[in-house]
Amino acid sequence: MKTDSDMDSLRWAVAWMCVSFTRGLSPEEVFTRYGADPDQARLLDGDTASDLVSEDDQGVSLLRAGRLGEWTFCVEENGVIGFEDGLLAQLSQGTETYSVATTDGIDVFQYWRDGECVENFEPGMEYTRPERTAPWWDRVETALAAHEGEGTGMAPVVALVLDHLGITLDDAALAQPWTSLTLAEDDAPPAPLGDTYAGEGPVPPGTVEIW
Repeated sequence: MKTDSDMDSLRWAVAWMCVSFTRGLSPEEVFTRYGADPDQARLLDGDTASDLVSEDDQGVSLLRAGRLGEWTFCVEENGVIGFEDGLLAQLSQGTETYSVATTDGIDVFQYWRDGECVENFEPGMEYTRPERTAPWWDRVETALAAHEGEGTGMAPVVALVLDHLGITLDDAALAQPWTSLTLAEDDAPPAPLGDTYAGEGPVPPGTVEIW
């Protein structure tokens, strides 16, 4: 479990953000799977990258990606492309992806493997809890309960995932130069067809088999 000081160093993860962690892909491959053109990416620090979008840029996300060990993160500001089914199905093809998102109206944790959703729930919302054994539900609930009332948002969940993956992505690290670009929501991958659940919000309990 992360300490309070660790929460203080994860202010980027408190409110209105979406972050994905995908194993084994390069940042360029991650951008491509998001539906972006990696040739448009520039190496920018946090302050400079933030200037690429404004409050008036509705439907446009700022994506910043980088490789940490065997995992590539993609932090999204000003949008929620990174927790949509179509994107996560694409992103996790042939590998695995964790996604944590928080907005004014919804917080979501997801784990996808090889194009299929393994876990998808809204922390604290019991009705979204998977019926079958879901190891991340209890871990996420415990992490959030340890910081209840502290205004840390989904930072404890991000800290939990970072600890599980054995990587560090605190405020100081994210402020460093990383490949950055903007992406319009209309350019993101569409929801997948077939057996994978492609509706809005958490996967209905029992829709997919928990591995």
